[in-house]
Amino acid sequence: MIHGFPPKRRSSRKKTGTAAAGIVSAFLHTATRATITAMKMSAPAPAAPAAKPKPAPRKPKPASRIGPSPVPLPRKITPPRNASFRAGVHSCELGKRRYKIYVPAAAAAAPLPLLVMLHGCGQTADDFAKATRMNALAEEFHMLVLYPEQAREAHSNRCWNWFRRSDQGRGDGEPGLLATLTREIIAKHPVDPARVYVAGLSAGASAALVLGNAYPDLFAAVGAHSGLPVGAARDSTSALMAMGQGNPGDRPLAAIPTIIFHGSDDKVVNPRNGRFIAIRALEPFRGLRSTQTRGQVPGGRRYVKSAYRRGQGRPLVEEWLIDGSGHAWSGGSRAGRFVDPAGPDASRAMVRFFLRHKLSLRARSAKCLDA
Repeated sequence: MIHGFPPKRRSSRKKTGTAAAGIVSAFLHTATRATITAMKMSAPAPAAPAAKPKPAPRKPKPASRIGPSPVPLPRKITPPRNASFRAGVHSCELGKRRYKIYVPAAAAAAPLPLLVMLHGCGQTADDFAKATRMNALAEEFHMLVLYPEQAREAHSNRCWNWFRRSDQGRGDGEPGLLATLTREIIAKHPVDPARVYVAGLSAGASAALVLGNAYPDLFAAVGAHSGLPVGAARDSTSALMAMGQGNPGDRPLAAIPTIIFHGSDDKVVNPRNGRFIAIRALEPFRGLRSTQTRGQVPGGRRYVKSAYRRGQGRPLVEEWLIDGSGHAWSGGSRAGRFVDPAGPDASRAMVRFFLRHKLSLRARSAKCLDA
C-alpha cells in the first residue's frame, strides 16, 4: 500500500511488502464480500413451481459497479482535441525526473493557474491522474496540472523522500529539484505565477507540505491528503513511528493556506497526523474563527469539515475528516489505484480552495528565487 519511507535493510523491505500485501488483500476481501452481497440482493426470484423448475441464473454486476461503495462512477469526460497530456524530462544540477503535464484547451487564452500533483508510493503520474480525475477538473476550471514522477533510483517504491533531512529544505534535494521543475513549466507555458499550487497523497502529501514550507514565494496554497507534518521524521525509523503514532512536526516557516484530507480508519498513516497538519498550518495566522460542517455523500461516507477564516472571508485552513475511510484518495475514480469513491470529492474541494488564493507580488519577491 502507500507508505512514505524506504526499507532500512533487506529484511524490513520484506516486512513492508508483507504489510502492503495485507492491506491490499483486506481491501480486495471487502470488495469481494460487498460484490457477493449485491449479487444475492439483485438475483431474480425463482420461477413458479413446475414439474422440474430451473433456477434463474444470477447475473453478476457490471465490472464498473464492483466495489465496496454504492456511489455511481462519475461521468467520463473526454478532453477536447486541442488539449494535451504530454510526457517530459526535467534535468538540473539536483537530479533528473520524468513528468507529465496536462494543458487544457483554454491555455492559449490567458495565463492560467498551475497545480503540481505529487503521487503516493507505488503510483505513477498516469495512475495518479486517473485516480484524482484532475485532468477533467483542469478543463472545467481552466488550469494546467503537472505530475512529477519519482524515479525508482531515488526510491524503490517510487516514494518521495519527505522524511530525509537532505530532502526537507530549500535549495537542495527533492524540494529544490521540484521547485526548479515548477519554474521551468512556468517559463515554458502560459502560467500565472501568482496562482501556483501543490498537492499530494501520502508520501506525496508530506512532500507537498515540505515544498510549500520551503517555497512560500512560489506556492500560493498546499493540499495534503493522508500525509504527515513537515519535520515529523528525520529518517526511516522515525518515519515509522510518526506514521504509526502521529507526530506534530516543526513550526512552519511561513503562513500558507492549507487544505487537509484524512480518513478516520487510515491504518497506514495515523489520522492524528491530519490534525497535526491543521494545527501547524493555523499557527502563523491570528484571529481566525472556525466553523464546522457535517455532511454525507449520497449513498457514501459521512465527513466533518472544519474551516478557519477571518470574519466572513475565504478559508485559510480547511480540515476534512472522512468517517470510515482508509489510506486512499477520497472521492477518487476506480480507474486509478488507492482511491475511496464513497468519500467526498477531495479533488474538487482542493481546486476550489486553491483558486481562492493568490500570491501577491510582494510575497513572490520576499525571498531570493534560488533553486
